[in-house]
Amino acid sequence: MNRIPEFIRDFSEVINELNNKSRFPLTKEFIQHGDISVYEHCIFVAYMSCQIANKLNIKVDKRSLIRGALLHDYFLYDWHDKNKPIKLHGFRHPKIALRNASEEFDLNEKEKDIILHHMFPLNPIPPASKEAWIICLADKICATRETFGSQLYKQISSIYRHLGIIYD
Repeated sequence: MNRIPEFIRDFSEVINELNNKSRFPLTKEFIQHGDISVYEHCIFVAYMSCQIANKLNIKVDKRSLIRGALLHDYFLYDWHDKNKPIKLHGFRHPKIALRNASEEFDLNEKEKDIILHHMFPLNPIPPASKEAWIICLADKICATRETFGSQLYKQISSIYRHLGIIYD
């Protein structure tokens, strides 16, 4: 069953909410992997998560999946800055992202689980929901592609067109 149109509708609603009612656009200013911004990475992870759920026909809370994916790296700092190092970024950023997201949004338990446990197994507590497991997997796939992939901007541009997102 192809649920991609449903995912795209929900994706558009969530991304508009985040772009208009939060500091989420600031994530464009921070690099995540290679030369990919945190903003691009989070959109890539959200899109990949929707694709995984659709391909495997997993019934998910679509809104929580998308919101959790978009906010999973909502840490709002440059972890590459040698002048302001955040020690052990890989271990600490999920709690920082959860704190930032909780300050701006009423998060449900699945969204909290997604944000807090997306770094499993680096952080030893596994995800508790299927949405969090999907994002944990999608995050690893996307991070690997962002670090080692070629022509990634072409793929990300295609995702933006598919979702109807304008990147300023």
